[in-house]
Amino acid sequence: MEKNVRADKAALQELLDKGFQSTPVTIIDGESVVGFDQQKISKLLGL
Repeated sequence: MEKNVRADKAALQELLDKGFQSTPVTIIDGESVVGFDQQKISKLLGL
């Protein structure tokens, strides 16, 4: 599910509540990836 923190204040608050202060943040099966780390994202997706 994609959330736009610029347009959705609740999504921004959720991000801040989880301790993140920058975007993008990708969460796959509970594992967080901050920034665009293609290798880590691929690994988490089993690609």
